[in-house]
Amino acid sequence: MDLFNNDIETNRLPYDGTVIYYGKVLRHDEAQHYLEKLLETIEWKHDEAIIFGKRIITKRKVAWYGDSDYLYTYSNTTKKALPWTKELLELKTLAEEISGTVFNSCLLNLYHDGSEGMAYHSDDEKSLGQNTTIGSMSFGAERKFLFKHKQTKDTITLQLEHGSLLVMKDETQSHWLHRLPPSKKVSKPRVNLTFRTIVL
Repeated sequence: MDLFNNDIETNRLPYDGTVIYYGKVLRHDEAQHYLEKLLETIEWKHDEAIIFGKRIITKRKVAWYGDSDYLYTYSNTTKKALPWTKELLELKTLAEEISGTVFNSCLLNLYHDGSEGMAYHSDDEKSLGQNTTIGSMSFGAERKFLFKHKQTKDTITLQLEHGSLLVMKDETQSHWLHRLPPSKKVSKPRVNLTFRTIVL
């Protein structure tokens, strides 16, 4: 498959940002291998958030890795990055080659089934800088992914496949929200890797 043909590199947003969905960037057997390794080797922990002063523990599990022990704060909680695993480094290199961006960190999410999702949000923390690029790789269950413009409320829907890469860049985080809606049809786990660049 030619990852760089013009059809694949079409911007999925109509305005105010750039989202490129490259589709499957790994063969099925490769994607399966990485899914199994990620489930086995990542130090998964339940995510925490402090909302209106109340500490919330999510069913979803997360992990934070990076080039150094970067601190990353969101939802009023702070995480310290763990050193890369072999598989994460391999996937980071692949995401960098395809996107043309150098990443120094990765936030991982483990959704055990379709009952677990993510509400609308933007990855616009100050530590990521302005007009940041995020490379999102998906493994496991295919899930619907939504974008909603902050002003116009226009929505865009994508299906994120097993072994696929989605890149969000330019002013996307400033103007668009994104979410992973729950689905009663999904019974299998999904692992999502969001490669990022912490600005030092």
